Amino acid sequence: MEAEESADVLMHDGDILASTEQFTQFTAPSVVSEPDTENGTLTHNGQRSPVLKGAGLKVAQSLDQLLDPRPDRPRPIKFANLPYSSAQTGLVYDVRMRFHVEPIPVELDMHPEDPRRIHAIFEAFVHAGLAWAKGSDGPTSYHMGRIDAREVTKEEVCLVHTERHWDWIQTLSSKAPHELVAEGDGPLLMQHPPHKLDSVYASSNTPFCAALSAGGAIEACRAVMLGKVKNVFAVIRPPGHHAEREDVKGFCFYDNVSIATKVCQREFGERCRKVLILDWDVHHGNGIQQANYDDPNVLYISLHLNQSNNFYPEGSYRDRRHAYGDHLHCGSGAGLGTNVNIPWRNSAMGDADYVYAFQQIVMPIANEFNPDLVIIAAGFDAAEGDMLGGCVVTPAGYAHMTHMLMSLADGKLAVCLEGGYNLDSIARSACAVGRTMMGEPPDRLVSTEPTKSGIDDVKRVLRQQSKFWPGLLHPNDLSERLAVHGERMHDVVRKWQATTLWEEHEMTPLFVHHQLLSKSFENQVLATPNYMEARPLLIILHDPPELLATPDPRTGKVELHNTWLTDIVKTYVDWAVKHDFAVIDVNLPKHLTSDDDDAEHEDTDSVEFRTREATQLLTYLWDNYVEINESTHVFLMGTNTGHGAIVAFIKANEERARAGITRAISFVEDVPFQTCRSATDEDLDRWYYLHSLVFVAKSHNLWEFTKNNKLKKRYGHVFKSPEEAMSDMLHAHKEGPDGVTANLLRDTAAWRAQKPAARRDEQMEEPEPVRRPPIGNFAISPVKNAASIQASSPRLPASSGDLASNGRRAGSPQKGPPISNFALSRNGTPRSPAR
Repeated sequence: MEAEESADVLMHDGDILASTEQFTQFTAPSVVSEPDTENGTLTHNGQRSPVLKGAGLKVAQSLDQLLDPRPDRPRPIKFANLPYSSAQTGLVYDVRMRFHVEPIPVELDMHPEDPRRIHAIFEAFVHAGLAWAKGSDGPTSYHMGRIDAREVTKEEVCLVHTERHWDWIQTLSSKAPHELVAEGDGPLLMQHPPHKLDSVYASSNTPFCAALSAGGAIEACRAVMLGKVKNVFAVIRPPGHHAEREDVKGFCFYDNVSIATKVCQREFGERCRKVLILDWDVHHGNGIQQANYDDPNVLYISLHLNQSNNFYPEGSYRDRRHAYGDHLHCGSGAGLGTNVNIPWRNSAMGDADYVYAFQQIVMPIANEFNPDLVIIAAGFDAAEGDMLGGCVVTPAGYAHMTHMLMSLADGKLAVCLEGGYNLDSIARSACAVGRTMMGEPPDRLVSTEPTKSGIDDVKRVLRQQSKFWPGLLHPNDLSERLAVHGERMHDVVRKWQATTLWEEHEMTPLFVHHQLLSKSFENQVLATPNYMEARPLLIILHDPPELLATPDPRTGKVELHNTWLTDIVKTYVDWAVKHDFAVIDVNLPKHLTSDDDDAEHEDTDSVEFRTREATQLLTYLWDNYVEINESTHVFLMGTNTGHGAIVAFIKANEERARAGITRAISFVEDVPFQTCRSATDEDLDRWYYLHSLVFVAKSHNLWEFTKNNKLKKRYGHVFKSPEEAMSDMLHAHKEGPDGVTANLLRDTAAWRAQKPAARRDEQMEEPEPVRRPPIGNFAISPVKNAASIQASSPRLPASSGDLASNGRRAGSPQKGPPISNFALSRNGTPRSPAR
């Protein structure tokens, strides 16, 4: 085995056969067969041969086989009645593509785009019995039929790239190794000075290898269209889907797949007019997108990791374009709708996510497009084990995607290698794809349940692409129907909550003014009338209540009678009021409705943005409502973003938090977990542990991250919830010895025992207040003297002390709420009441 590997590294090409292109021109009119529609056969020079289903025209056997001395050349179909299933799968592989190497290789620091990549795949094909090599049994008609690669021509390259791009690549062949270094202390190789090359190395053999790679992709597609093989796998390098019109980047020199597409469209005309390019490389194929963005006859679909526009190639463009691979890039001009990006926001995406995307988006759009040829830009860097991708697609996952794509274009499929940098992963994945192409069914999938983030990503794309593809099963755009009048349900629900809490507990809105005057901030902060008194105060920062619905299975409509509202937080409010707690209920909207709402679909604001806004709001409430009152205990309770706001507030206000907070209670379902550690107070994490309750959903990735480690005190007093959904968690942990209410009762036991009887009598004799409903975004003051309620616009206090004096009339025994303005801005800058 060592001798074989050693010999392979030398990369001798003595056994490589010259391309049959030197003997014949496959594009010559005399070679192309003509269809005999009457007999359902193809004729060539008077000879009849059965039609190969989905394989286009068939070159006469006599010409092709006599001129090609290769023993494993494609052979004629084995059974005329089953022309497709008995035909061969083609293979393009040329060891000379391995001559593209680093100019000064370092054995212990191999570049990810390793020349051994293509050999690993070919060797796996041979060992699996899919391909034939000298020294092994065969070849037989069941092996892959070898298709010779050739060098691409300048004319073909310029169908996609500029002439300057071609010329620059050709100059590499005349440069010395020290002139080809792309990084270091010496002179750097540059295509567009002063811009450095982006993730590219080159050698004097690069122009030749890149030409073979692009030419191999062309010949692979031509072999399918000419009927030489039913489908084909092109094991080629360097890859191509990052190469742009005049930029080499991301290991790529020529856009192989786009060049092959344009060549076939030009050569085969109407028989290859519409081409589907499916790119499952973990990186977005920016080059393919650019080359075909306005072409209505090329449908480009890319499934790639995006991480909110923070994953390569985002941020790497010479022209500094932004978010090129997001779901909003759908094509332009006549090609609008023929560019489909399915960007994953999170890594670790697996088979179930990819198959779900295929079922929901890829296949419905592809069937509606109805292509004449399908090309897979097959990067295997989303495979489990790849060091760059971070995803976990298995060989079975790739096989299932291939199997679905084989149902298109009458089976005319070409697979062209792109990325993939773990030699074992790409070999196993490519073998699974090859076996499926040759007729074997895919292996069973281990997991069929997509991740929550994967479903969200697919639905986001589905919503966008449904504008262009009627076949997508998704509700139509509602903006036109809602143009006259409509109100978002989260605003309606909060109004209902405000009314209900007023009727049951006399809770009224505290005045909070948003900079944009969003109606989503009306009624967001509600308080019981006793929030300024000497009693325990519970502040709840929570997400909007959950809305559950069962859409009509035929129309997809959501009817009110099949819709339920789950507001578990209200049960905590009810319990607190029953036990003489004061309550401030803070609803944290997931989206701010603007006054000029266009009724378009709106994504949820980012967790980071919502946490930052919630932290500012909590700080404002603490400064202007909590710190100046007479509360005996202060409990902070937060769900999801509320958890992040509480931890951020404690870390930013260490002394005040430790002095004023009795206990911090958090529920974390699907947001990043926050820890409480201070750079200046080494005891803060210990205090937080003793004064916190943190319930974390069982499906949260915290448990995967810490499964072998004991949680440190900065995480808080953490409990692993047996539930996954927030409503279920709130219900499960309300009661019980370690539940929220039990802890609140224990913490306030002394206060409840010492509560003066006189105070209880006073409460009993207190006259019934006049009940007034909540008015918009205004807090009804508990001040008995009506003259104290100012009708004029409130003045912003200069400090907490000023707020205390301005918030109620001097000398009045009753405490009223501070009347002031506060703006939460999207840029994160609060309009402080201290200004």
